[in-house]
Amino acid sequence: MGLVRLRIQEFADKEGWTIKEVSDRSGVPYGTVKTYMRLPQRSTVDLTALKKLAQTFDVLLEDLFEIVEE
Repeated sequence: MGLVRLRIQEFADKEGWTIKEVSDRSGVPYGTVKTYMRLPQRSTVDLTALKKLAQTFDVLLEDLFEIVEE
């Protein structure tokens, strides 16, 4: 089993968006976005939230992940 890093902060920085802007644009609660951005290695995630974030950044769902350890 590998560890993955969520790339939400990277995509937000690319767009010049704050955590609040990402939350407002995606409809994902601020606390969820903040947690995903601040704690990049998570054991559980809400796939519905990640799908909304991927749509907001106009990327594929799998683009939000980076494998950091296998």
